[in-house]
Amino acid sequence: MAGKIPDLEATVRAGTGKGAARQARRDGLVPGVVYGGGEDPIAINIPFNYLLTRLRKGGFMSTLQNLKIEGHDDVRVICRKVERHVVKDLPTHIDLMRLKRTSRVKLNIPVEFLNEETCLGLKAGGVLTVTRNEVELEVLAGDIPESIQVDLATVEIGDTISISDVTLPEGAAPTIDRDFVIASVGAPRVLSADDEDEGEEVAADEVPTAGDEAEAE
Repeated sequence: MAGKIPDLEATVRAGTGKGAARQARRDGLVPGVVYGGGEDPIAINIPFNYLLTRLRKGGFMSTLQNLKIEGHDDVRVICRKVERHVVKDLPTHIDLMRLKRTSRVKLNIPVEFLNEETCLGLKAGGVLTVTRNEVELEVLAGDIPESIQVDLATVEIGDTISISDVTLPEGAAPTIDRDFVIASVGAPRVLSADDEDEGEEVAADEVPTAGDEAEAE
């Protein structure tokens, strides 16, 4: 099931070239361009603070966006480049590419773990170690999954879950051409020999000596 695609609001930029781009920045805007999809490029502006907030949330470069421009039909885009100030590291230009619903795109998809409360290994005292909170998949732009789901119900202590153990959404495929671990359930931590020695020393300190017993009398 595809998740909700976030909106990205922009306006058409009057004029092109360095002069128009500099004026946009003075006006608190980030200039950019939308291209691809069999249509002509469009010069756009995005409010600086709005874009900066979106960038700081993370995952912007791998998130499909629903671009909304007044006077134009909504279109799905993905960010292909964000130019930044060499000193301040703030966005100065953005490139967006249009995508058709049948286009294939690489995106980071979150991993959702199910049935932790009934997991055999966790009920036996094991510990879940997550290696990947998200996995990069190649998916159809028109059918982006909200997450990939990992069922932990039958996972026991010592088991690992690899990408090959997961049923991926139809049409989705991992971008890494090898099997890789997503998570594992390890044995509970046991006291080491040093821990046991320390415990014995503490216990010995707590045992009263003969002198202590005499003072107590």
